[in-house]
Amino acid sequence: MDTKLKVAVLGTGIMGAAMARNLLRAGHDVSVWNRDAAKTEPLAADGARSAADPADAVESADVVLTMLYDAAAVEEVMRAAAHGIRPGMAWVQSTTVGVQDVPGLAKLAAELGLDLVEAPVSGTRAPAEAGQLLVLAAGPDAVRQRVAPVLDAIGARAIWTGQDPAEGSATRLKLVVNSWVIAASNAAGEVVALAGALGVDPQQFLDVIDGGGLDLPYLRTKMGLIQDDGLEPASFAVDTARKDAHLIVDAAAEQGLKLDGAEAFAARLDRVAEQGRTKQDMAAAYYASR
Repeated sequence: MDTKLKVAVLGTGIMGAAMARNLLRAGHDVSVWNRDAAKTEPLAADGARSAADPADAVESADVVLTMLYDAAAVEEVMRAAAHGIRPGMAWVQSTTVGVQDVPGLAKLAAELGLDLVEAPVSGTRAPAEAGQLLVLAAGPDAVRQRVAPVLDAIGARAIWTGQDPAEGSATRLKLVVNSWVIAASNAAGEVVALAGALGVDPQQFLDVIDGGGLDLPYLRTKMGLIQDDGLEPASFAVDTARKDAHLIVDAAAEQGLKLDGAEAFAARLDRVAEQGRTKQDMAAAYYASR
């Protein structure tokens, strides 16, 4: 099996651009498309082919990779790509979507003749740029082998959750993982806010937990972004985190669960989005305390 593939990356934001760049580094032939064409220019300079539209991007591709905002964007873009799709292409769908969105995307894949692999990723800007994402994937064995070179290029490893991508097992795991990411990020912001209000140096807090079970590198990173005014460029932007927070709340509600913490953080992200902070790192939820 030839491990060098023709890969079309649809969506070249923070994550998609990093994925495309790592695919290029791995020697794959990469075409890229983004709604804002300017975001493909740096990738073209690195050797990717910048496509005029989604159909142009996927033409002759072995694998199509989608890294877009939400399920609605995925469906819109894949339908726009339909004229360039050949039956039997593999589709690596890495956009984080809701549990309720997965069956519709699986139906779309069948309609277009695509072999779907559900493949959301865990990780933010730095691991994406380093090719160290954790891929949470579901798909049949035969398709797994075909997309393995792509997953190897974008991630440190893949955790396979099931054979049938229509069941949404990878998406379910991704939402559970993101519920923890969101909780930890919110905790960082609230610690800084409370420390400031009480006249406590946040470093004293970090000294107290240093090396113990409550000490997290992620907590220190998010606190540092707030204290150092390092919220841009975002590692995980407010608008994307906000979308994911609401997906988590909705998924829980469908199962009869009420997640008070997730609901509160979704509301905090809504408030900072209204302040115009959508493109800042999700740690900007700190400002919802003011």
